[in-house]
Amino acid sequence: MKIGFISTRLAGTDGVSLETAKWSEVARQQGHEVYHCAGRLEEDAPNPALIPELHFRDAEAQAIGDMVFGRIEPPDGLMPRLEARAEALKAKLRGWLRESGIDVMVVENALAIPMHVPLGVALARLIEETRIPTIGHHHDFFWERQRFRLNCIPELLLETFPPDLPSIRHVTINSLAQRDLRFFRGLAATVVPNVFDYDTPAPGIDEYNSDFRQAMGFSPYDLLFLQPTRVIARKGIDIAFELLRRLREPRAHLLISHQAGDEGMAYYRQLLHHAQAMNVDVHYLARFIEERRIVRNGRKSYTLWDVYPHADFVTYPTLYEGFGNALLEAIYFSRPILVNRYSVYVADIAPLGFDLVEVDGWITDEAIAEVRRLLDDPERRNEMVMHNYELAQRHFSYRVLARTMEELLASF
Repeated sequence: MKIGFISTRLAGTDGVSLETAKWSEVARQQGHEVYHCAGRLEEDAPNPALIPELHFRDAEAQAIGDMVFGRIEPPDGLMPRLEARAEALKAKLRGWLRESGIDVMVVENALAIPMHVPLGVALARLIEETRIPTIGHHHDFFWERQRFRLNCIPELLLETFPPDLPSIRHVTINSLAQRDLRFFRGLAATVVPNVFDYDTPAPGIDEYNSDFRQAMGFSPYDLLFLQPTRVIARKGIDIAFELLRRLREPRAHLLISHQAGDEGMAYYRQLLHHAQAMNVDVHYLARFIEERRIVRNGRKSYTLWDVYPHADFVTYPTLYEGFGNALLEAIYFSRPILVNRYSVYVADIAPLGFDLVEVDGWITDEAIAEVRRLLDDPERRNEMVMHNYELAQRHFSYRVLARTMEELLASF
């Protein structure tokens, strides 16, 4: 079967791109032929169809988005402009379907969140007209994001993101989104959580990354706490600061893996001030972390997977997540983890029995004591990470995704 994955962007380390890559890999393992179509693609994308106008940063998409959001009344010219762009995109996508001969289309979040309003409209119309079997893989909905709630086309957004069409099977990544989709749109959905290839052992320290600590100025005796997230407010990084402040461990350093700037620099500047006030040693690794290993002008860049084996502890105090890919990744690398009890974690992950250091928005005495014990007691630490790995392998492995994917495809 030919399966075509389509989104605004299928490249980089964002959650949608990462999960699409996993779905693609599982589909190929099952013998399907995979195609990728987006406004930005990885260099090694399978059967690629690059259509730059699909990217959410396309100038026309952004201009239309500016006309739609943050206002109640539609400005003059919005609907004709939106209509023209949607029809143009629909024609391009129809050509892609015809040339590739795709049997099933998987729409990755482009029918859930209106980062690209004309694309959502174009896809909905294309699916309705062609009746192509489609899986709507919805990572987050527009009603979950404050920036999209105020808009001047509420009826169109509700009808399109996502549409109610007989040839679409809806998939959400957590049970709360499944519940909300039924409440807001009356649509049934299958929950398919984020997954990881737990049947393949995690990479460790090798010849390339063995010098990471030395290159970053750390000794073998330093305690490295890894915050594997972007620098944005909802990641709760200040909670990690509080953890290190209260540990009062001079060997402890907090490493933040990803860049700031996705939502402005104000939060980053605030964090710098807080770190200084709390006397917490923080290292921002964005300049040294890339998607692939590379050496430029004699300076080595590492991947995030090069950093995990050197981390003594992972902090994941996020306030909100669609699921928690970084949490699964930390479990994959067998690291002890501190997690904030965000809503999806409470609903879908914690009930499975994971053994993590949990907090509810602030660092407690109990959390400090448990972190200290994990740092000092290798036996307790090994017991924790092995238990978590086995649970994750049972509930969030590629095998789980393969079964669900086959059920979805069979439903057509």
